[in-house]
Amino acid sequence: MNQTTHAPEIEGVEAAAMEALAGRLTDPFAFLGMHETGQGPVVRAFLPGAKAVEVVSRENGEVLGRLNEVREGLHAGLVSRRERYVLRITWPGTVQDTEDPYSFGIVLGELDLHLFSEGAHWDLAERFGAQPTEHEGVHGVAFSVWAPNARRVSVIGDFNSWDGRRHPMRLRHSAGIWELFVPRIGPGERYKYEIVGASGETLSPKADPLARRTEAPPATASIVAAPHAFRWTDEEWMARRGARQGPTKPMAVYEVHPASWLRPEGEPHGILDWDKLAETLIPYVADLGFTHIELMPIMEHPFGGSWGYQPLSMFAPSARYGTPEGFARFIDACHRAEIGVILDWVPAHFPTDPHGLARFDGSALYEHEDPREGFHQDWNTYIYNMGRREVQGFLIASALWWVETFHVDALRVDAVASMLYRDYSRAHGQWVPNRFGGRENLEAIDFLKRMNQIVQERAPGAITIAEESTAFPGVSQPVSQGGLGFSYKWNMGWMHDTLHYMEREPLYRSYHHNEMTFGLVYAFSEKFVLPISHDEVVHGKGSLIGKMPGDEWQKLANLRAYLGFMWTHPGKKLLFMGCEIGQHREWSHDGEIEWALLQNQSHAGLQMLVRDLNKLYAREPALHATDAEPSGFDWIIGDDATNSVFAYVRKGGEGGHPLLVVLNMTPVPRHDYRIGVPEAGTWREVINSDAQIYGGSNLGNAGGVESQPVETHGRPNSLSLTLPPLSACVFRHEG
Repeated sequence: MNQTTHAPEIEGVEAAAMEALAGRLTDPFAFLGMHETGQGPVVRAFLPGAKAVEVVSRENGEVLGRLNEVREGLHAGLVSRRERYVLRITWPGTVQDTEDPYSFGIVLGELDLHLFSEGAHWDLAERFGAQPTEHEGVHGVAFSVWAPNARRVSVIGDFNSWDGRRHPMRLRHSAGIWELFVPRIGPGERYKYEIVGASGETLSPKADPLARRTEAPPATASIVAAPHAFRWTDEEWMARRGARQGPTKPMAVYEVHPASWLRPEGEPHGILDWDKLAETLIPYVADLGFTHIELMPIMEHPFGGSWGYQPLSMFAPSARYGTPEGFARFIDACHRAEIGVILDWVPAHFPTDPHGLARFDGSALYEHEDPREGFHQDWNTYIYNMGRREVQGFLIASALWWVETFHVDALRVDAVASMLYRDYSRAHGQWVPNRFGGRENLEAIDFLKRMNQIVQERAPGAITIAEESTAFPGVSQPVSQGGLGFSYKWNMGWMHDTLHYMEREPLYRSYHHNEMTFGLVYAFSEKFVLPISHDEVVHGKGSLIGKMPGDEWQKLANLRAYLGFMWTHPGKKLLFMGCEIGQHREWSHDGEIEWALLQNQSHAGLQMLVRDLNKLYAREPALHATDAEPSGFDWIIGDDATNSVFAYVRKGGEGGHPLLVVLNMTPVPRHDYRIGVPEAGTWREVINSDAQIYGGSNLGNAGGVESQPVETHGRPNSLSLTLPPLSACVFRHEG
């Protein structure tokens, strides 16, 4: 039957037709699809480029009517009766049968919309965004996106030739969510959103904020991801991970930028995918005895030079390393190797790229409108508006996505200090006080507390770590006790003070003795991680070994002594890749670690020392069980500035033996140096950073020393020791 659309029917919808043609159709379901008219049911479809369109019954294949092109690309026609139908579209060179997107009912339920609006929908990535699904008996993809101030939103992609007029979406007014079910497409489709702002401007096509998969940069499209259906084999690890990451357990973290850790052979700019990293990185980390790998942010980010700290896809692992399934395999392999995974996560700010979150619907949606609150001057990024429930919910759902879906063991939250203070890195007049006139960002503080509580409730055993550089109180205290609720805090003060000390020529260290001891004044005020991170070996700061004074031998000796100090100091450990072999070059994300240095015995010896320190740290409860307890640390010598000597005892832990740590931070050997000890008996030398196997001069104490009843440093027994130059020695009491 060939029905022609009559003039009276078209005249009644002239305005809507013009909107469709211009790509400004704000209510597409009121115009497109099947509708009753005075002349009977009519079907309208916007299909520019189509040669012919038939309406076919889904029940029996009967042709119900033929549509005519009544305007450029706009096809309309009467049909014989109302029923479920398929559009048979004749394109140049092909014929396509597909259901009409505008013949389907709503996709999202009212509960979904309510929870989203309240900032309490923790399954955003499995309900919103692009979801392959079966809707009303038809397979396709349900798209949905938050853009409450937009005039029109369309989903665009390869399936509609990236034409924003083809698939305008339905607005669910109560939540500001636009949605559309597109039939007969599925995983692997590239897509974006075309948005017309409130003032009528068409924005740059936007990537999906909830995309679970993306194109590899520099391409910027989102990709419809298949439902996450990875079969995990880490049940035993997941059941015990909480106990493994507690304050009384050893945590030695190897921080990694996956792209520049190791390049594929013969490809200086190539990148190992997750499976290759599982084959190479995991055995390396396990051999060195680290308990965790910390990955710099792997959420998709447009600019590789941001190292992931300016992410745009908070739910999508970067396509640089392969697929989301590949990332899951990597984590599963880590857990089989008894290695935890810490993921850097960035809820503080996001980049200004036009395809991202910036002015997403033509307004300041995810960010603050006022640049004094919404623009980060240091990083040229936008700051999330934590005063919006939807933004808080978006970020918390992202945190849960990684710890629940991908079994990530910990999130290291970046730039927490910038979130806590409204005047962070701002001069007078450049910031807006809070409602009480203060500088604290109350909304961000509320967000951090809420995020930590929800992660702990929903993902038992997962932990959170704050990169926080100020003296903000209670960062690692429970929310119930007035804290922010983090599990640990990076000890930035310790890192800065001790590196300043180590950078000085030994001749002048005696004048700055307190830089090594001051950290113990506050060492137990928080649960700390001692971080020697990527931030200390970039932007002109040089490599870690490059900070050490002296000739090549002294540089390596200084570094060995420093790592011995770090591994015996209260606090969990974090070391950036390359530091374990004494890499000379400042880290560059375009390069790789200087692996050739391991052909040099001194650099191989440094790596061996890191391995042995990790073994000692894991084996001796005194070095980890009382990390957060002042009872686990005693100064023996903290005031010998003249000789730049430090001595302290670590103790505690069930069945543990006390350990004496002695540091000589000058290149002068010291013989018959007497040190008081808390226990009489034999003290075995279990680590000597000056040992020949580590590249040292092999000066030491013949494997151990017997105490003598000579009162020293307020102790009735003491040891007469030889202190090697620029060294850290650890002695274990053996009774």
